[in-house]
Amino acid sequence: MLQAPDILSFAYKQPLMQGQLDVMYEKEQQIPGSVQYVISRYRKHAQWGIDDAGMMVYHYKKNDPAKNYIELRFCISGNVYCREKATECDQCRVGSSRNCSERVESVDVLSFRFSPVHLSQFVSSRRQEDELIATDNILQFTHPSSFTKILSLCGRTRMVLEALLNHSYTGSLENIYINAQVQMLLLYSLECMLGDEKSPEKAIETFQCKFLANDADREKIVRAREILLQHIGEPITIKELSRKVAINECYLKKGFKELFGTTVFDFYQSQRMEHARYLLYEKGLSVTEVSMMLGYSSISHFSTAFKKHTGLKPCELLLHA
Repeated sequence: MLQAPDILSFAYKQPLMQGQLDVMYEKEQQIPGSVQYVISRYRKHAQWGIDDAGMMVYHYKKNDPAKNYIELRFCISGNVYCREKATECDQCRVGSSRNCSERVESVDVLSFRFSPVHLSQFVSSRRQEDELIATDNILQFTHPSSFTKILSLCGRTRMVLEALLNHSYTGSLENIYINAQVQMLLLYSLECMLGDEKSPEKAIETFQCKFLANDADREKIVRAREILLQHIGEPITIKELSRKVAINECYLKKGFKELFGTTVFDFYQSQRMEHARYLLYEKGLSVTEVSMMLGYSSISHFSTAFKKHTGLKPCELLLHA
């Protein structure tokens, strides 16, 4: 089964721990006969370097068509909202009220899931061009394997996303408005996915590592990341990790880099240092205690690794607390 990258982790370039997410607003709704959508708004912390990102997930189950779907995922960073109203603050956005205590910068995460029944209404009866054939293969779920496609966010897509985040409709009118905007979002996403490619196979090719086209091998890479997160305080080698997920070291390293945009080592180190930051800053543990908890042989080695990741020595972080 396809394990698509989490859009927020993809935009942040590394997974975010649940404790790092401060939810400002959340809404989940199924529009009757149409799309299921989720909008989550998180407070953006000053140290987060998050890029805007888009992604299309084509989920295909040959033996269970009821589980087929297409999902559009987006992450938009930098919108400014009023803390209590959870609505966009025009004055804050233009900088005329920088001292406003209610001014909050956010990260907005949006998900739109389309069912085969809903998508079938858009299928063309004409098959004269490769673009039409490629689109139909996706909308009818005749393309034989799941895939994930990273989408570039053009100006049109950004306008639709902004409209979805900041409209004032409610009730039935909201459903009509959301449905109309989301169809435009699907149109622009399909155009982005196909691009200038004439071949449908080229249009949806997503993996440079060919073995990642196999669901079982992708699952192993995803499982490897889960194991790393479970062993934050227990150093684990790539050899040990490859044995745990039953894949050779070369495939593990190449597949991990392609799926998650970082090396196994860099991911593991960043997670360990983020956990160390949490233990020092939030839990109030000493440098010695954290160094021991993370399995470092000396405080100096831990301090060096921490400064490389955060720009500060552990003791300097505590001075800034």
